[in-house]
Amino acid sequence: MGRLVAAVVVVVLLAGGATAAWRTLSEEVRTLLPDECVAEVGPLRATLTPEQAENAALIAAIAVRRGLPARAVTIALATALQESRLRNIRYGDRDSLGLFQQRPSQGWGTRRQIMDPVYATHRFYDGLERVEGYRDLRVTEAAQRVQRSAFPEAYGQHEPEARALASALSGASPHAFGCRVGEPSVGDPATVRDEVTGVFADLVARPVVTGSTLTVGVPGRRTGWALAHYLVAQADRLGVRRVEYAGRAWDGDTGWAPDDSTLRRQVRVDVATV
Repeated sequence: MGRLVAAVVVVVLLAGGATAAWRTLSEEVRTLLPDECVAEVGPLRATLTPEQAENAALIAAIAVRRGLPARAVTIALATALQESRLRNIRYGDRDSLGLFQQRPSQGWGTRRQIMDPVYATHRFYDGLERVEGYRDLRVTEAAQRVQRSAFPEAYGQHEPEARALASALSGASPHAFGCRVGEPSVGDPATVRDEVTGVFADLVARPVVTGSTLTVGVPGRRTGWALAHYLVAQADRLGVRRVEYAGRAWDGDTGWAPDDSTLRRQVRVDVATV
């Protein structure tokens, strides 16, 4: 990749003036870089593919909806990172399936239920909430009491990136999660509206759709940033082109940047419809 980018630099610089060359270079380099999502909270950093980001954001959003603390999200994400690398896979050890590698034979549900990320995540949190004092346990111990893994200490290796993701995606760290997305898929504002309503339920107001723009009322900054980060994580799949909240705006090229918007109780979303 390094040699390829260097070659593009040389060709573009030889092709014309500095300003035009730089503009062309920026566009060419962007097309060479893979889509990726990054959570960065202080010294903690996690880098995900868009597929992983979609699942991580869903796991965090369900915890926000259930009123669970960021610690629960950290434990859930560390577990899913170890079990499936945050991919909803249809295979595993023996009859294990899905994000958390839950087993139908062990009473987690049917194969179809376990392959539904929403169902699987709720089942994980159901188990975690039955663990007395889980907030004060080590990630490895809390995860093991839910999962009963043969390799319990493996969960701990994912704690730093899980903490970064949990803090950002649960809304505790503003504009700390972003994705680099090429040309987003064409989306449908009605689909985005229905997903926001389905995932966040009565935590947010029903989105108002005006053309290709949605406006969603939020009760406070933490829910607002959880929703904003969720939409960024789903940008490629839902065709989200821009997200605005609390004086910041995100797009797939520049990430989060200061914005003139005065939105404090609303998240605004632009969807690519053409």
